[in-house]
Amino acid sequence: MRYIGAVYRPPSEAHSLIIQATLGCRHGKCTFCGSYLGKPFKIRSLEDIREDLADALQMGPVRRVFLADGDALSVPQKRLREIVDSVNEFFPSVERIGIYANAQDVLRKSPDDLRELQARKLRIIYLGVETGDRVLLEKIKKGSTFEEMVEAAHRVKEANIDLSVTVLLGIGGVEKSREHARGTAEILSAMDPDFVGALSVMLVPGTELHRDYVEGRFEVPDPFGLIEELRTMIADSSFTNCVFRSNHASNYLPVKGVLPPDREKILEAIDSVLRARDKGMLRPEALRAL
Repeated sequence: MRYIGAVYRPPSEAHSLIIQATLGCRHGKCTFCGSYLGKPFKIRSLEDIREDLADALQMGPVRRVFLADGDALSVPQKRLREIVDSVNEFFPSVERIGIYANAQDVLRKSPDDLRELQARKLRIIYLGVETGDRVLLEKIKKGSTFEEMVEAAHRVKEANIDLSVTVLLGIGGVEKSREHARGTAEILSAMDPDFVGALSVMLVPGTELHRDYVEGRFEVPDPFGLIEELRTMIADSSFTNCVFRSNHASNYLPVKGVLPPDREKILEAIDSVLRARDKGMLRPEALRAL
């Protein structure tokens, strides 16, 4: 298998076969993201992708495949259809294909395009939301508005594709912490995703956000400030049926549950930590990672 540069995948794709459909990220402007620094965006050739699939046959039956890198849904529909068809050809046992996207990727696909991919076993789309605060969305250069995020979410769900979104604790800094948490609860309620993953901001050298931090324009909330944001997002959001996780390695406090039924249990656990303010109850700093 060939992996060009560092490969990033969602935690839930830990046991998936990872195939790079693209290199880098088409958008590549988010102020906080260092994942694809120095890695220009490129759509890989179908020939190279099929060679990787052939090499992976030695793994035996594969149930899940994840198409990396960032923004892989931006691949033109004809090529993307050829890629997922190739996955099914080499691995007829596959049950689910997953892919990263941003809202603009989704909106460039017609409802019929998404249904066509769903019929070929594209069953989950991972969408980076980060925040629901309208001012922050522009400041961190996400490239999509609140309304576009919500429209993209509805388009995915109407195609019967699971939607997993990520939000980023601390991205508003100390100054915008409250607005960030409340706005994110608002956008999550409007999107009503199947899965939410809450990560915590980590400063990556070479990013615009890291420069803001070094030059005194950005202050990361302390661990309990991040947990307070998490509490607000869970308490103030409304879901039909959502698996909510904050068990990513970047987080100080891992929680997991299904909302709404587990809401009160999760909030009680969070409140006990906030009352104690004991750092011994949190993930040690040395164990946090992207």
